[in-house]
Amino acid sequence: MAELSLQPDDIVVIREAEDWPEHLFRVDFVFEDCVGGYSLTGPLAGEYGEPDYGLILRVERSAD
Repeated sequence: MAELSLQPDDIVVIREAEDWPEHLFRVDFVFEDCVGGYSLTGPLAGEYGEPDYGLILRVERSAD
């Protein structure tokens, strides 16, 4: 997978996993191995999380 160039306020799509469906996520913090922010849709909406880059399918909307 190509390296993602993420910044705060980007909206990304988090891939589906056993415990959650595919959903939108707002990036608030960019760390070396993950991002921090809040789920925008689905059953985790409003919940803070720190998904690894491998869980990000694509950038839905860039903050630029």
